Amino acid sequence: MAIVLMSVISIATSLYTIKKQYVMLHDMVAAHSIVRVSVCRANDEIEEAMSTDLVPGDVMVIPSNGTIMPCDAVLISGTCIVNESMLTGESVPVTKTNLPNPSPAEKGAEDDQVYNMDEHKRHTLFCGTNVIQTRFYSGELVKAVVVRTGFSTAKGQLVRSILYPKPTDFKLYRDAYLFLLCLVGVAGIGFVYSIVLSIMNQVPAKTIIIESLDIVTITVPPALPAAMTAGIVYAQRRLKRLGIFCISPQRINICGQLNLICFDKTGTLTEDGLDLCCVHRVENGSFHHTEENAYKESLVKSHFVACMATCHSLTKIEGQLSGDPLDLKMFEATGWILEEATEEETSLHNRIMPTVVRPPKQLLPEPVMSPEQDMELYELPASYEIGIVRQFPFSSALQRMSVVARLLGEKRMDAYLKGAPEVVASLCKRETVPQDFAEVLEDYTKQGFRVIALAHRRLESKLTWHKVQNINRDHIETNMEFLGLIIMQNKLKAETPGVLEDLRRANIRTVMVTGDNMLTAISVARDCGMIPPQDRVIIADALPPKDGQAARINWRYADNPSKHASKAATLEEVEISVEDSPEERKPKEQYHFAMSGKSFAVITEHFQDLLQKLVLRGTVFARMAPDQKTQLVETLQSVDYFVGMCGDGANDCGALKRAHGGISLSELEASVASPFTSRTPNISCVPNLIREGRAALITSFCVFKFMALYSIIQYISVTLLYYILSNLGDFQFLFIDIAIILLIVFTMSLNPAWKELVSRRPPSGLISGPLLFSVMTQILICLGFQTLAFLWVRQESWYEPWTPVSDACNTSSHTNLSENFTEIDEHNIMNYENTTLFYVSSFQYLIVAIVFSKGKPFRQPSYKNWPFMLSVLSLYMFLLFIMLFPVPAIDYVLEIVCVPFKWRLTIVVIVVVNAAVSVLVETLVLDVVLWKLAFSRDKQGSYGVLPAAPPPQGGLDYCGSKHFSWLCCQRRRVPKARYMHLAQELSVDPDWPPKPKTTTEAKPPSLPENGSYQIMSTS
Repeated sequence: MAIVLMSVISIATSLYTIKKQYVMLHDMVAAHSIVRVSVCRANDEIEEAMSTDLVPGDVMVIPSNGTIMPCDAVLISGTCIVNESMLTGESVPVTKTNLPNPSPAEKGAEDDQVYNMDEHKRHTLFCGTNVIQTRFYSGELVKAVVVRTGFSTAKGQLVRSILYPKPTDFKLYRDAYLFLLCLVGVAGIGFVYSIVLSIMNQVPAKTIIIESLDIVTITVPPALPAAMTAGIVYAQRRLKRLGIFCISPQRINICGQLNLICFDKTGTLTEDGLDLCCVHRVENGSFHHTEENAYKESLVKSHFVACMATCHSLTKIEGQLSGDPLDLKMFEATGWILEEATEEETSLHNRIMPTVVRPPKQLLPEPVMSPEQDMELYELPASYEIGIVRQFPFSSALQRMSVVARLLGEKRMDAYLKGAPEVVASLCKRETVPQDFAEVLEDYTKQGFRVIALAHRRLESKLTWHKVQNINRDHIETNMEFLGLIIMQNKLKAETPGVLEDLRRANIRTVMVTGDNMLTAISVARDCGMIPPQDRVIIADALPPKDGQAARINWRYADNPSKHASKAATLEEVEISVEDSPEERKPKEQYHFAMSGKSFAVITEHFQDLLQKLVLRGTVFARMAPDQKTQLVETLQSVDYFVGMCGDGANDCGALKRAHGGISLSELEASVASPFTSRTPNISCVPNLIREGRAALITSFCVFKFMALYSIIQYISVTLLYYILSNLGDFQFLFIDIAIILLIVFTMSLNPAWKELVSRRPPSGLISGPLLFSVMTQILICLGFQTLAFLWVRQESWYEPWTPVSDACNTSSHTNLSENFTEIDEHNIMNYENTTLFYVSSFQYLIVAIVFSKGKPFRQPSYKNWPFMLSVLSLYMFLLFIMLFPVPAIDYVLEIVCVPFKWRLTIVVIVVVNAAVSVLVETLVLDVVLWKLAFSRDKQGSYGVLPAAPPPQGGLDYCGSKHFSWLCCQRRRVPKARYMHLAQELSVDPDWPPKPKTTTEAKPPSLPENGSYQIMSTS
């Protein structure tokens, strides 16, 4: 009955937890997807409808106060300001304009384009994104045509990956089932043994059935699930105290195996946005000294400050400036004021109504009268305002943006340009670019700064307001004058470098997966120590097939190769150690791969053979879409990494759910999908989670081993007693199961995690050399000492088959007490063998509990676990007391018979020797000798996966089988983990890593031999 009750409670708890998670996920989806919308019908009638009733082709009205988009739709009229952080992770409001509408004469022309979601992203409102504000002109409504709904949308695919993730497999649970099957096999042997023995001794059929089934329940402990759960529950409580909440407790154990962590960048590794570090202006073709900011009276009317104040895409939302964080910081540094036309003004005018910027009055100098007042910018009247006439938005392909602006009272307009320094310099007159431009730029980038260059050009007087609206940007962005550099810093969170260093020391590899710019991501990776300063970064630029050309990858260095000129030769021969002695052979130079989301998509589709090799060294993945983050996690898992993911945005949800251990730093959407949510908004939660995961995993091993030994010890006792047609008594079973086992199991799991991360990882499965050796040796020791006690007691001079009138102690009190059992003891419970084995086995449970309850390097020592120590000492004292100083009432309840005091001392000696042998074998032989010689994971080579890469998961089994193959199920001559196997192959590949300025082309389908790609050198 107790077994059935425990099983029902365990199953009900699991079902409740799973059901609760699904309800939370569905509520999140429903809250964001089911809203009321206005739909345009025939004759321009507006009809209210539920978003679930929308179909592609419907024309919906976007409300002026904003909404969360329930579908993918393309704007056909008006303008929207949208926060797309759900998709990109970057909280940057983006301006969406309506789809260009060709005139009737142009329709059907050759250059008339068909709508494409990728090409027309600037006109598309994506499902789940937040429309903050809308703008309309001449009284028109802001309308959008529905193009995708439900699971077809980008958010729908994300939700699908959250609701129906691929199952996460873990070796511990597979091995646990295998181990239980072994116990079932042992139980089967005992089952047959008991039947045969009972039949031979003509035992009644009823007794045969009861005793045969009894041995099955003894061997396969029904309390095992509850015992395993206890350690996880305690770990969950400890995590909660650390501010980490868990909705999937089974993942805690898996976190103990994590050897690679993917980090989002913005808001995770770094603070949100950028900070202005300094400005470096150019005067007369040479750099001026650096200045902390541009908020100065002397600079207020300079072109440099005018460029900072106008060249951006900022807008006002509810009176607050909003836009790209870089633009925002740059504009705020000037101290200028931005004024936009109101909705009433825009509805009365056309869309050319300009945005105006002006400096605060306190920065304006007193007007200076001069004969050349109309010629010099810095001597203009005090009413100083600049109107932004035309914007050419930032293009990631062009790496720049520009604006055409006009100073109030001036006839001629000015063009201002900002962008990547190399790009801006190439568009400027050569004489305006300082000669030491490259050296200064390199110095800043080495320090991890984000550098933006500014330029200016005075436009021709013939360019009128209306002509500017139709001019191509190429006519504007040429023959510019170089103004200088703005130095921006994406500040790391204070905890980031220290945490990454801790992970590196623990041989846990770190990877950055971000929706941000590639160069910024590489800069941050270097700044936080993810990429050491001396290491190379190789960018993989993959291009899809086009115009009959096969897909290709162009390889180039992220840094200027001149920086590493002295190391050029060493890169030709990158050596990767695959031995267990990294001190003997060290890599000459380390390298890292970086790629964008577009390149990742091309490589995934056209270079499948190359993908796994790239992720082996891939450290920076930039501009990654939400589904690509999930694909990357799956790819890393496919090469046998245990992957953790740490992010803070809704765009990380899929990856957080798919990873072995997902940690959300946000309590919004991401926390619903993620198994773990941290209240601490920085990555210090990651090592805490891994430490607790390792402690929980070791606790699970300890509990599993203890429960296995408990079953086997009791199985041995019962099997030996069956030989004399005896058994343990009901209260003996009860005392062992309740007073000893449950008390020990629920206190031995209380050991807290070790205070720091170590480089060694615990084994991932039960079927491994150390664990098998530990369990098998303890079984043999317990079997030996129980058998010794069983045979020894039968050889004693005072021994005789026990009867109610036996008096081995020569005491009349026990003889009289024994007479009470004359009619009760039908099952031959009371005898000298039973009493001896009960005492010996009771002590053996406590011995293996202490032996298996290990501390360092994954858990705190057992002596710090006071409930466990108190329980063990109390039980030791109680057992010694009732054995050496018999209490008739206790002996009566436990059905113990009296034995001579000399034999009691002999039992004490047997127990002490048993304890000494068990401790010696476990601590000295296993932990010191065998672990260091055969099972050591401290001497792992780098296996070609960076210094911070983890030791191989299969390394433990690999080394173990090399020296002690008889302990393992199968001989393994190569590393079991696939990423180690790949690293071994690449270490002897002369063409790896790809050299800079080479191209890898995908082979046509007709030429599949020797791989799917070939490397060509292009200079």
